Amino acid sequence: MTFVIDRHPCEESPRLGMMALPPTPESVSRARRWFRRFIAPYRPTCSVEDCVLMISELVTNAVLYGRSDEEWLVRVEWFREGNSLRVTVHNPGLPADVHLRRPDTDDTHGRGLLLVDSLAASWKCAPSHFGGTAVSFVMTEAWPS
Repeated sequence: MTFVIDRHPCEESPRLGMMALPPTPESVSRARRWFRRFIAPYRPTCSVEDCVLMISELVTNAVLYGRSDEEWLVRVEWFREGNSLRVTVHNPGLPADVHLRRPDTDDTHGRGLLLVDSLAASWKCAPSHFGGTAVSFVMTEAWPS
């Protein structure tokens, strides 16, 4: 497991931090715990618990659906963009495999992106700069203007 904290984020380099986790179920709780710890010094005004919940869902999806013939990591990055917080989760899966589902009430899976869609100001899926898929969410008004 690797962590990076960017101590001096700026407009040219807005990343606040990054973690690289093995694609195992234990990484979900680690991502929650470490994000809480690393975001705290920046004192965001948005709900950190909502962010932690969305990170948990996206890391779970990355662990479940990321595919590669080689060793790989789940990467989580968070950025300050103006007064917004953007969190991106990367995995080697295919972007076309990411879609918002409307599960039936008796379905036991399929609510992760629905939850992200309801809590975040916005979310998107795109190709990752690491290769594979990047799923991001944005929390607006995460810091005072």
